[in-house]
Amino acid sequence: MKSTQGKVKISKFLSLVLRHQPEVIGLCLDKNGWAAISELIGKAHIAGFNLTLTLIQQIVATSDKQRFNVSQDGNCIRANQGHSIPVEPGLLEAQPPDILYHGTARRNLNSIRREGIKRGKRNHVHLSLDVETALKVGVRHGHPVVLKVQAGIMFTDGIHFFRSENGVWLTEYVAPEYLMVQV
Repeated sequence: MKSTQGKVKISKFLSLVLRHQPEVIGLCLDKNGWAAISELIGKAHIAGFNLTLTLIQQIVATSDKQRFNVSQDGNCIRANQGHSIPVEPGLLEAQPPDILYHGTARRNLNSIRREGIKRGKRNHVHLSLDVETALKVGVRHGHPVVLKVQAGIMFTDGIHFFRSENGVWLTEYVAPEYLMVQV
């Protein structure tokens, strides 16, 4: 059993190669973002990460953020969302709840009030079901602030929403008129 620090390091490595830069280890993702676990283990080993199937399964099962998903046959793995590379994770459009939340750093607030929430380098803006989760996201970026997103009104106005397998709500952009400062 790896230490918590070791699992965090492996989880960050998996995020890097499954969400952003598979090329750093020469990993091939299919158009839906899936990678063969056997290939991932082999290429990770060459890059200095001692991955095993058991360790990957532990990280997937115990991650509080549930960033990764193993295929039903157990042969492939992918990130649920958060990609900055072009993939089609097969997300189905869904009607969001009336209110969702977005956590960010306070230093971003003036820009967001003017320009809205942009997806940046990622394929989607990430939204949370609750303030607590959004606050955890905001803390990672600095002094946190949580924005209340009027998702129900956005959906009625024709904005598309998707829900990833781990419950994160996704959309391409949130205009300033749909936002209110929560915390």
